[in-house]
Amino acid sequence: MKIAIVGAAGRMGQMLIRQIARTEGCSLAGASEAPGSRAIGRDAGEIAGMEANGVKISADSTAAIVAANVVIDFTMPAATAAHARIAADKGVSMVIGTTGLDPGQTAAVHECARRIPILWAANMSLGINVLMALVEKTASLLDPGYDIEVLEMHHRHKIDAPSGTALALGRSAAAGREVKLEDVWRKSREGHTGARPPGEIGFATLRGGEEVGVHTVMFAAAGERLELSHRAFSRETYASGALRGALWLKDRKPGLYGMKDVLGL
Repeated sequence: MKIAIVGAAGRMGQMLIRQIARTEGCSLAGASEAPGSRAIGRDAGEIAGMEANGVKISADSTAAIVAANVVIDFTMPAATAAHARIAADKGVSMVIGTTGLDPGQTAAVHECARRIPILWAANMSLGINVLMALVEKTASLLDPGYDIEVLEMHHRHKIDAPSGTALALGRSAAAGREVKLEDVWRKSREGHTGARPPGEIGFATLRGGEEVGVHTVMFAAAGERLELSHRAFSRETYASGALRGALWLKDRKPGLYGMKDVLGL
C-alpha cells in the first residue's frame, strides 16, 4: 500500500511516517506541507526523527497524492476539503482524521466520497470507537432520568472545542436515545443558566499542557453515576488506527466509511 501524508511535518504527520516505516505492507510514497513550511525540501524520514527514507517533503500536495494509493490527512479543515477534491479527481482513496469542518467543507467531503472510498473518523483510536459503541448501548438502556455529560481534555494547541471525538460521543449517546444531538446539546454554560433541562446532553472542555486526549461520558442520576472513559497516552494509537483504516480501504467501493466499518461494530 503506497501512502501519502499531507501535513507531514506536523505532530500526527511525523507519527504517521514513523508508523508506516514499521507497518508491514505499507510504504511512504509522498509527503507534503503547506507552502512556506521550513520542512519543504527536507527528507520526510529525518523530519520524523528517523533515518532518511528518500521521500522529500513537497509544497505540491497534488504530486504527493498522485504518487499513492491512499492519502492520510490530519491537517486543517480547509486543507482537508481541498485535498479531498484532489484525491477524488485523481482516484486516490483517502483517510481523514481532521475535525472541525464547517457545513460547506463537510459537504465537499461527502461529494468526493461519491467518487472514491473515504474513511473519515473523529478519532482513529480503536478504544475510542469501542467506547462510542458502549455509550450508544448504555444510553439506550438507561432512562431519561440519567443526565448525560461529555467531558474532554486536550493539549493547549488544539484549535476546536468541543473536540470532534467529544461530539462523536455525544452523537452516540443521542443515537442511543433516538434523538438528534443538535436538538439537545449544550456546548457550554456560563452565568445564570437555570436548572438543567431534561434530556440535555452537555459538554465540558478542558485545555492544557500536552494532554493527548481524555474523554469521559457521565450518566448521572439520583443516587448514582456511571462513567465510561478513555485516555490516550500517545498519538501512536491514532496513527495505528489510521493505517489499519488505510489498509482496510483497499478495493473498497466509493463511499464514506467510519471506524465502525473497519472494526465491524
